[in-house]
This record gives sequence, C-alpha cells and structure tokens, in this order.
Amino acid sequence: MARSSSRSLWTAKLRDGATASGKPSLGQPRKAPAKAAGAARGAKAIILGIDPSLRGTGLAVIDTRHGEPRLLVSLTLKLPAKLEPYQCMGKIADAVEMLAIKHSVTQAAIEETIYVQNFRTAQAMGASRGAALSVLARLGATVHEYAPKRIKMAVTGHGAASKEQVGRMVKSVFGLGAELPLDESDAAAVALCHAYNAR
Repeated sequence: MARSSSRSLWTAKLRDGATASGKPSLGQPRKAPAKAAGAARGAKAIILGIDPSLRGTGLAVIDTRHGEPRLLVSLTLKLPAKLEPYQCMGKIADAVEMLAIKHSVTQAAIEETIYVQNFRTAQAMGASRGAALSVLARLGATVHEYAPKRIKMAVTGHGAASKEQVGRMVKSVFGLGAELPLDESDAAAVALCHAYNAR
C-alpha cells in the first residue's frame, strides 16, 4: 500500500511539471497549486560559498544560472600563526572582495555560527565571519546563513555526514576529476545548499 501511495505521489509530481532533479519538465505548463511553495525554491545566480575560519577559510564560487551548477573557482586561505588576528581578517576581506568582484557575485552563503565550548574558537569564528560579511554588505550582495546540519542534508541527504562524505558528493555534483581540499568542498557545499534551498 505504501509503495502504491509513493508511486502515486511521484507520478503526480511529474505530471505537475517537476522531474526527479527538481527541474521543470518540457510538458504543458501548469499552474502550481498554492501549497507547493517549496517548488519555487532554488537560486539561479553566481553564488559565493564561505566556510569561515580565521586561519583556513574556504571559499567557492558556483554558477547556477544555466542548468546544472558549475564550480567556477575555489580556494583555501591558509594564514600562518605569525599573523595577528586583525591581519587575518584583512586577508579574508581581501580574498572575499577579489572573488566577489571578479566573478560578479550577487548572492553569498555562509555557515552559521555553531555552539562551541572554547571561547577562543568562537572568537576566531566570529572574526572571520565578520570580515567576510562586512565586505559582502558593502558590495551589495545578499547573504544567507545555513546551519551545518542543513548544509550536509542538502548536499548528501544526511545531516550527520562527515566532511569526507560531503567532499565526495561535491566532487560528484560538479563532475570534478579529484576531490577538493576539505575547506573548499565545505564552502562549495554551503553554496550548493543555498542554490537548492533559496526562496
């Protein structure tokens, strides 16, 4: 009975203009029912994903404007311990600004602050986030924040996925020849989460 019900729901979804990938079908256009607001989700934009860290921020720019998402660039900002925190913030701001301007970024996504017991870790996370967000605000990009579990769920289908599992899925989605460094795959995953979930 459950299988029959699931099949009926899936058939109805396809009939109403959606495919398994969430893209519109090529059939006759139909007016979406009022309750199907979630079907309008998804960002068609150049998106900057940010995995914030004071010493190792991951950045990734993806393009979702034309069909399948494409990875335009990714990088890990490795900053040595000899740099003072304020100097790291300046480097993060510079990198975010450079990527945002070079790729005409209009939307950005960043991982939400998570609860940490270590005060220094929380302080470093806040500093790196602030450096990135201030630049994006000045450039006029819209910024969206996502919890780590939501990001993992959006990309892998499992909210407790490991960084390695996220990396493998990012590689698959973008058709890459090799997995990205973990900070970069996390940043790409944040961008993908926004691409899938934005309203």
